[in-house]
Amino acid sequence: MRLRKMATAMAAVGSILAVSACSGGGDGGGGEEDSFKIGISQLVQHPALDAASDGFKKSFEDAGVEVEWDEQNAQGEQANATSIAQTFANGDFDLVLAVATPAAQAAAQAITNVPVLFTAVTDAEEAGLVDTNDKPGGNVTGTSDLNPVDEQLQLVKEVKPDAETVGIVYSSGEVNSQVQVDLAKESAKELGVEIKEATIANSSELAQAVNSLGKVDAYYVPTDNNVVSAVSTMVQAAEKNKALLVGSEAGQVEQGAAITRGIDYTKLGEQTGQMALKILQDDQKPADLPVETSSNLELVVNPEAAKSQGAEVPQDLIDEADNVIE
Repeated sequence: MRLRKMATAMAAVGSILAVSACSGGGDGGGGEEDSFKIGISQLVQHPALDAASDGFKKSFEDAGVEVEWDEQNAQGEQANATSIAQTFANGDFDLVLAVATPAAQAAAQAITNVPVLFTAVTDAEEAGLVDTNDKPGGNVTGTSDLNPVDEQLQLVKEVKPDAETVGIVYSSGEVNSQVQVDLAKESAKELGVEIKEATIANSSELAQAVNSLGKVDAYYVPTDNNVVSAVSTMVQAAEKNKALLVGSEAGQVEQGAAITRGIDYTKLGEQTGQMALKILQDDQKPADLPVETSSNLELVVNPEAAKSQGAEVPQDLIDEADNVIE
C-alpha cells in the first residue's frame, strides 16, 4: 500500500512538471504557447505593401514571439490570391495576414477556421470584409490605410496654386481605389479643380491610360496596387508633361513623386501585428476587435522631383516636412 501511494504521488509530480514544461513557465520566453505558424498573402510587391508586411513581422520580433512564416505573393493576380487563400485554408495555421484589399477578400472568403487579419485595406466595410468597422462580427479584422485624400489633394494647390486639372488613373477592379477617387472628387469641388480619370485592368495599361487624360496640371496617385507597382510610368509622364505628381505614401515620393502627406506603412503593419498578438496571446476575438486606422501622418517632399515636373515646393513645406528626399 505504501509503495502504491508513493508511485501515485510521483506520477502526479511528473504530470505537473510536464504541464509546466509545455507552458514555458508562462513567462513568454518562447515556449510552445508562444510559437505560432502564420501565413502572409501579399497581393503584389511594392514598397508600401512590403513595409506593411515587414512591420507586421517586426511586432512579433519585438515581443520575442517565435513564428514560422509562410509568405506568398500573388504577383498582382487575383487568381493567384485566391489560390494562396485556398492553400492557407487547408493548412495548419494559427492566423493568416492578407495584405491589400483583393488579397483580403480572397482570404476572407476561403478561410473561416482561423483568424484572418488584413492591412493596407482602404474600406473594409465597402470591400465586404466586416459587418461594420466598429464590430467586425466574424473571424476577420485588421487595419485600414484610408488616405487623407483631402489633405493630399490640397497639396496640389499648395505647390501649384494655379492648377485647374488633376489626372487620376486607377484600377476598375479595386474597391479601395474607387473609394479614394470618390473622395478626391468631393475635395476637388472645394478646391476648384477638375478631376480627369482613367481606369486600367492591370499595370501594363498604365501608360496608355495616362496619355488618354490629355493635358493636366497635376497627377494624383491613390494607393492603387496596379498603379503603385508601376509608379515609374507616372513619374515619366509627370516629367514629360510638366505636371506635378502628388503621391499617397512615402514610397512613391522616394521613387519620384513630388510630395505627399500620408501614413507610415511600416507602423501600420506593426499596429496590425499588435492586434494579432492580442488574438493569439490574449484570446481576444477578431469579431470584437474594431478595424483600426493610423493617426500617424508624415509629410514627405522631393524638391528635385518637383523641379523636374515644372514646379517648386514652397520652403515652408520643406521646413515642415518629416522627410526630405534628396
